[in-house]
Amino acid sequence: MKALILAAGFGTRLLPYTNTVPKPLFTLGSFPVLGHTIHLLIRSGCRQIIINTHYMPDLITGFIENSKEQFDAQIHCIHEPEILDTGGAIANVKDFMADQDFFVINADVATNLDLTDVYKFHVKKRGLATLVLHDTNAFNKVAVDAGGWITGFNHPGKGLAFTGIQVLSPQIYEFMPDCKVFSSIDLYAELCKKKQVAAYVADTVFWEDLGTPDAYARTARQWMGAAALETDIQNTKILPLAGDGSDRAWFRAEPENPSGNPKISESVVICDHGICLPGTDPRAQLEAFVHIGTHLFKQKVPVPAILAHDSLAGLVVLEDLGNTHLADLVQDTSNILTIKKMYQQVIDLLVHLSRKGADRFDPSWTCQTPFYSKSLILEKECRYFMDAFVNGYLGKNLLFETFEDEFCFVAQKALEGSFQGLMHRDCQSRNIMVKNETFYFIDFQSARIGPFQYDLASLLIDPYVTLPWQVQQDLVSYAMDRLGLGSKNLRQQFTQCFQFCCLTRNLQMLGAFAFLSRIKKKNGFETYIPAAVASLKHLMQNMEPYPVTGLKELIMRL
Repeated sequence: MKALILAAGFGTRLLPYTNTVPKPLFTLGSFPVLGHTIHLLIRSGCRQIIINTHYMPDLITGFIENSKEQFDAQIHCIHEPEILDTGGAIANVKDFMADQDFFVINADVATNLDLTDVYKFHVKKRGLATLVLHDTNAFNKVAVDAGGWITGFNHPGKGLAFTGIQVLSPQIYEFMPDCKVFSSIDLYAELCKKKQVAAYVADTVFWEDLGTPDAYARTARQWMGAAALETDIQNTKILPLAGDGSDRAWFRAEPENPSGNPKISESVVICDHGICLPGTDPRAQLEAFVHIGTHLFKQKVPVPAILAHDSLAGLVVLEDLGNTHLADLVQDTSNILTIKKMYQQVIDLLVHLSRKGADRFDPSWTCQTPFYSKSLILEKECRYFMDAFVNGYLGKNLLFETFEDEFCFVAQKALEGSFQGLMHRDCQSRNIMVKNETFYFIDFQSARIGPFQYDLASLLIDPYVTLPWQVQQDLVSYAMDRLGLGSKNLRQQFTQCFQFCCLTRNLQMLGAFAFLSRIKKKNGFETYIPAAVASLKHLMQNMEPYPVTGLKELIMRL
């Protein structure tokens, strides 16, 4: 059998992403949809396939050339210097197709349809064309009579949707117009009057048009969820989960009708970064997440297993750790000794993350900076505090430069006496999950080499739980014991670095809470600003008389 794949279009509905990647090369499960379409045709018996190209033809032909060994078929690309529309594209391959029935399929659809059944239906029906239809509200406008023949194509809200999948008889060429550029739908509309266009209704399969960002993202999630669960894609549910402070979205994939197979009865979590073009910040974050998460898992640091990822679709499929965070456990526990024991367990794991995570860690995996540095502290914590919180949220008009010398002093002290290892960078109670009485770290994409004290500060001054001051001090002592810091001098150095890491972390938190609530309109974060301000004031009140009087005065007036 033979087939024509229509891949010449501009993909305008997917702009601006198609300025960089042509629509047929958008990926599902890290493999281009064009490749999935080719495999679908090969499984149906096609061994000769033509692909028409026009927009970004070199990228499409390059993919075919580099993937030849994957496809058991003869594949040829035909470039259209002038785009011929769907009808013109079919007419353009007449010499190749005129000896037998053949498939025509759009390069931007995803389906698990058995094309063999469609071909058999077409042969039995004996029409000039068989169009595969599907019940999809957004596209339903193809009318069908009781005999299974299509009667019209312009009945919005009624009928069924044309899937872009069809089988044509070679005799159809006798009815094509002489013009070079024309629409196949216009041709079929005329043939409908002669009952020559049959309808194959695919009502129990998965089909999706990938022409818009939302449709592509939705399909990519379902495709990867089904693959991870090893279940049919149309029987895979994708359920939204509560988001976090980032622009990512979270979903849980689970089978619609779980079978007795233990593998299929599981669920997975999907982290969606959005479409990630090469060279963008979302792509850098996704790749850091995958590289660092894979490394930590190999180092036996408790993190969710990364099961799959698709860089272009922006998706990472993860082991499902459930819904319980450390913050939930603390809020449900009134016994302070029980809370301290939980935090001691987390600190033990944090020491392990710091030490084993740093072992064979590649700084090139990081998405921002490879190290926690003075410049990072000044820009991403101190200036962030001034711009987002003091000026943006509180409405003041104060210059960062007014306090720059004092911020430089704070940054320097946050690095002195640091216990270097791999730092999580956002180790707070909502980024620690609990499953089967085991704690797991999540959201580790910002990890880099830096002071253990910073992660300890993030954990202990966390406004989501507001640990009592004395409990914080006891846990700092516990951490120093676990690190083997026995001498008074080492403990003093550790403690001083910890105090300044608490300060820089607190500045960062207030900047983030202000930005998320004011700019991102995630108003839930505003709830924690008073606790973070109270923590910051407590830090300044209990700090030795360092040369930060201007900063202290500013903070105490918040």
